[in-house]
Amino acid sequence: MAAKPQDKAPRRGAEAHRVSWTDHLRGWLRHHLEVALQALLRLTVTPIASLMTLAVLAIALALPGFMFTVVNNIQQFSSGWDTSPRIMLYLNQDVSDARAEQLSLELMLHDGLSGIELIDREQGLREFSSYSEFSAMLSLLDSNPLPAVILVLPADHSAEGLQQLQHELAGLPEVDEATLDMEWIQRLNAYLLMAERFSWVLSGLLALAVLLVVGNTLRMTLESRRDEILVAKLVGATDAWVRRPFLYSGFWYGLIGSLLAYVLVQVSLYLITGPANQLAELYMSSFVLTGLTAKATLILIATGTALGLAGGFMSTGRHLRAIEPS
Repeated sequence: MAAKPQDKAPRRGAEAHRVSWTDHLRGWLRHHLEVALQALLRLTVTPIASLMTLAVLAIALALPGFMFTVVNNIQQFSSGWDTSPRIMLYLNQDVSDARAEQLSLELMLHDGLSGIELIDREQGLREFSSYSEFSAMLSLLDSNPLPAVILVLPADHSAEGLQQLQHELAGLPEVDEATLDMEWIQRLNAYLLMAERFSWVLSGLLALAVLLVVGNTLRMTLESRRDEILVAKLVGATDAWVRRPFLYSGFWYGLIGSLLAYVLVQVSLYLITGPANQLAELYMSSFVLTGLTAKATLILIATGTALGLAGGFMSTGRHLRAIEPS
């Protein structure tokens, strides 16, 4: 009689219950989601302390965001101005209109000039009357007190070339004064550059403040849960597993603080929109004050969240190593 084939040996328990990598991934994601939700709910346990911490973070993140937005708006406002250097030649009072016109024609042959515009005395008086509040007083004068003006556009825009040309034109016998109509633009650009550098310095200092605030807050939370951490380590929990809730707490502090900072910046800009529009009207500009762009908003939120995570990691790393079961 043929022997019956023997049944296959049953698989061992470890092989029968082997967990696939997809199950590992689902479990890992489920655990992180649970820890993140628990960290968010834990903020509501102490609402007053959490709100105070979030307020400090929001102000620290809003200040550089507001300054960068203001500097950006001023740069946009001034970008529409004619920033090409010009030299204004104020002629002597005894120079006739005919001589002023002849002088402007002679200057057109100058190699160092790219353009000439003559503003005679009558044209200057009309423009002054249309923009000045003292137009009624000018009618009481016996003669026109304004000189003829020749506006010249230099071909060489270098600082040395402009100064040399200004000195040359100021030496003409018909010219009473020659002014370079570019210095105030240069001063404005210098002020904007200084404000931008100051904003970067302030951003660095406030970023350090955010790290310290989040780190100190989470360190106190860690100390209040010291017994819970000791029990978790006794049953085999690693530092990474214990640190995870505190990292998510830092994440929520940074994210919510940056969102509140965005609201503060937008509200602050809304409050100064009226005066800014009035200033633009005085300069006959169609400029409209703009708030944080989409890119700037993403940078603000990403920076605040990253600082919250970094503060949580830095504060818990050293203190967790000090908490070990004896």
